[in-house]
Amino acid sequence: MTEKFKNILSFLGRILLSAGLLAWIFSFINWRDTFSIMKQADVGLLCWAGLMHVLINGLVLIRWFLFMRALNLDVTVGQVCRYFFIGLFCNLFLPTSIGGDVVKAIGLSRGVGQKPKVFASVVLDRLSGFAGLVIVAALAYAVGSRLIDAPSVIIPIAFLTTLSLVLGGMLFNQRLYRFFGGLVSRFPRLQRGILQMHEDVILMTGKKRTAWGCVIFSCVIQAISAVMFYLIALALHQDVRFLPFLVFSPIVAAVTFLPSIGGLGVREVGWVYFLAKVGLDKGVALGLSLISFFFVIITGLIGGIVYVTTVPDRRVQCDEDAGGVRPGDA
Repeated sequence: MTEKFKNILSFLGRILLSAGLLAWIFSFINWRDTFSIMKQADVGLLCWAGLMHVLINGLVLIRWFLFMRALNLDVTVGQVCRYFFIGLFCNLFLPTSIGGDVVKAIGLSRGVGQKPKVFASVVLDRLSGFAGLVIVAALAYAVGSRLIDAPSVIIPIAFLTTLSLVLGGMLFNQRLYRFFGGLVSRFPRLQRGILQMHEDVILMTGKKRTAWGCVIFSCVIQAISAVMFYLIALALHQDVRFLPFLVFSPIVAAVTFLPSIGGLGVREVGWVYFLAKVGLDKGVALGLSLISFFFVIITGLIGGIVYVTTVPDRRVQCDEDAGGVRPGDA
């Protein structure tokens, strides 16, 4: 089986998964009631929620730029903004909600070189975001567990906490990193890319203030994300508390890392499942998720405009003869 055929099968599998999850949700949703609620939504509150989405993306962009500065990458604000928005565009149709990360890393590394450092900045950015996600979800659940009639919520929080610790240990511990690098010894180029990236990631051990500052930054981003979803719920005239959104929003964000097309399907399943724990109708939860995805589409389309108007020859790819990390290597 050729690599191209495998990629096609993988892409079709993700489409089928997203479509299947959406069809399953739609099968037990009262669409007439859902559309009625959405049509009566408070436009003003939805606009505020949209502004929260814009603010979130702005803060994520700043966080990525801070990591690049800490790694001594010689980049301009214009270059970072360009590939950040292109990444948002690619997130709409690439695998999981982080597929655009690879594209923006490849594109930026073509322009500035230093591919391991560029990929290290993306990995560190995601890792700090993941850490903020875990911290906010865990603290919010510890404070408000009595408001959420769902003891099982502790399971995904515990899993995400464990995964965060493992990833952090792997990236910053020399022995662990070499162990995981050894697991891919049959792929020398991938192994070399992994070990090179570790050398750049480890530079952050001498810049703890920046690292911890970005983690705190990530906690703020997760809190604002919870505010955004809370505002959407209020716009749909739902009588809900804010605290559950601090718990559920990070977990649903983590769920979108699963194979899908831009997180579509898995995001909706997540919100329908968790918001049912606090008494929200499934149709309302689905409407909330679709409205938030509409915000994602708008920012993604802005990235598409940036892609079409600024990228030479309209492609973001690595040269085959260039050294360093390729798309499949990170």
